[in-house]
Amino acid sequence: MLKNANFIEMSHAEVEQAHRERKVMRVAVEAPIDDFRDVRFFRRGHHHETVETATWLGLRKEAHDVVVYDDLILLVAMKPEAQIASKLRKRRLRQRKIRPGSVLIKYFRNIAAKDLNALFPNVRVVMSTLDKLSLSVPALAGGIPILINLASTITVLFLVIGFYLGLVAAVEQDHLKKAFAAMSGLVALGGFIMRQWLRYQAQSLKYQKELTDNIYYRNINNNAGIFDYMIGAAEDQECKEAFLAYYFLRTAKTAPTQAELEGQIETWLGEKFGVDIQFEVDDALAKLDRLGLLRREGERLRVPAPEATLARLDEVWANYFPFEVDSPATAAEA
Repeated sequence: MLKNANFIEMSHAEVEQAHRERKVMRVAVEAPIDDFRDVRFFRRGHHHETVETATWLGLRKEAHDVVVYDDLILLVAMKPEAQIASKLRKRRLRQRKIRPGSVLIKYFRNIAAKDLNALFPNVRVVMSTLDKLSLSVPALAGGIPILINLASTITVLFLVIGFYLGLVAAVEQDHLKKAFAAMSGLVALGGFIMRQWLRYQAQSLKYQKELTDNIYYRNINNNAGIFDYMIGAAEDQECKEAFLAYYFLRTAKTAPTQAELEGQIETWLGEKFGVDIQFEVDDALAKLDRLGLLRREGERLRVPAPEATLARLDEVWANYFPFEVDSPATAAEA
């Protein structure tokens, strides 16, 4: 069905190269492929776009010329649950409502060739090295002084706690002051940890939104809904091929050969739409031949005038569902 809709399956080398190269998105993503039994990509049509990415902490922008696939279908076969050993992976799959052993089909539009790994159903956002440094360095700079202050007073705090629990006979007044200072330090440490955690969550949410904007809104259809859509797309492509072959045969000044017809159509598509495709002229001529519209004069090809063509198509359609009605006498005998 995908072949009839003019989709081309991408090779494993092509997919692996896309994974290795720099992604258009600034988001770092992770998609464990060990969860999958089989992964296949199908693409149709492509164009080039110039995308800007931020570098040097956003102070500089770089322009990249990327290949963008017009239509892309991802087919993923999940491993059975018995073949997934990690409990963590099983839990993550359950959280995403992905059933082990199932087959998932997703249809996307306008996807950069270098962002294929962001399309997997189990993809998740992870922090890049720069993000980890931007969060961890301030955390260390602010947390170490707090820990140093706590180190000298934390033992006194335990001593005071032991006094109130009856484990220590007596404590000095100075110990109480240090205990209150230790409690203040613990509160400050807790607030500092909470603040760093909220920064981490905010950064993750920001990247998750970027991933959603870049991928989620390009998702056209999923699973069973794709079949009806792709059958219609395949029928459209079949009709377009027949229309193109008929039009160029009818409007040609001299009857072309099959090779000449193929070259004329491919040249016209490149000039008109800026696409470089290999037109399946054999398939298009076979359709016209099945409909009784193709005339051969040696290697030269012709088609009838539109009036005769419409009459022939009307005849084909009228006899597409042939049936016989029994006469009354025959019905009575039966």
